[in-house]
Amino acid sequence: MPNSVLYLVCFILAGVGAWVVSKFAYKCSLIDIPGDRSSHEIPIPKGGGIGILAAFALASLVLKIPSGFWLSATILALISLYGDRSELSPKFRVTVQFIATISFLLTSRSLILAPYHALLLFVLWFLFLIIFIVGTANFYNFMDGINGIAAITGIVGFGLLALYSFLSDRDSLFVVLSICISLSCLGFLPFNMPKAKVFIGDVGSILLGFVFAAMVVWLSRDVLDFMVLSAFLFPFYVDELTTLVVRIKDRDRLTRAHRKHLYQLLANEMGITHWKISVGYGLLQLIVGVSVLVVKPVGIVVVMLLLAGWFGGFILLTFRFRKRIKALTAAEQG
Repeated sequence: MPNSVLYLVCFILAGVGAWVVSKFAYKCSLIDIPGDRSSHEIPIPKGGGIGILAAFALASLVLKIPSGFWLSATILALISLYGDRSELSPKFRVTVQFIATISFLLTSRSLILAPYHALLLFVLWFLFLIIFIVGTANFYNFMDGINGIAAITGIVGFGLLALYSFLSDRDSLFVVLSICISLSCLGFLPFNMPKAKVFIGDVGSILLGFVFAAMVVWLSRDVLDFMVLSAFLFPFYVDELTTLVVRIKDRDRLTRAHRKHLYQLLANEMGITHWKISVGYGLLQLIVGVSVLVVKPVGIVVVMLLLAGWFGGFILLTFRFRKRIKALTAAEQG
């Protein structure tokens, strides 16, 4: 199949999947009922990411991507789809994610960075990769709370992966696969933004997070590669980590649903339109990603300093917004 045809098919599959779920969600019990964490007020169909899953699986088969890579992601996504329909316990979800991650790592070449000469370092690196992949899958899921943010992040993130792979002369199959995923996110986007007809669901968000992290590990040849590739999901990582610090400081129970992410505060407390926030996160993601690509030839120290600068800037910005929102809330209550 020519790449151009595969791109078109992936784009269409994602749209068709979203449309089908939006039409038959009630019959399939794929409905998101608003809760404490929700930023929407009425029931909305969910699981629309099934089209993205179909595009990913098709592209992987056509491109003959190693089964250790795509099969683990597909099985995890299908279980997540069941979770969109019937509530699954957090313990079961995490267990499945760990099994999928370990299966991917053990059946792929992705341990290339592991220091085999020292058993302890090898074990620590292996554990780090597990936490990185499982954490990224969940971060993507947690950040999927307003219209458009998951799809736009997928478009930009996988687009940057494709660009990096192309410029670095990496495995051409993963260049094509990254473009296929990016285009599938684009095909889904009109059904989720500006007004949501369907949500991407766990099937889409867990899949995108898992595959992104797995591709980062797969494509990395050294620590510098790993840092640069990870930076392509910068807004999700930094928002989740700063929110985690805030919740620990507030002594929240971390397993309980919340609305303390910056994007949630901007949407719910400040009333900013969802699509504007999502586009803003996408632009930040693109700017950070391109800036890291530009300075990569200079070396790892400069990349680390740049990322530290971006991270510090985001922290200052987010705490400024949080302070302003806290003051507005206090004024309204007073």
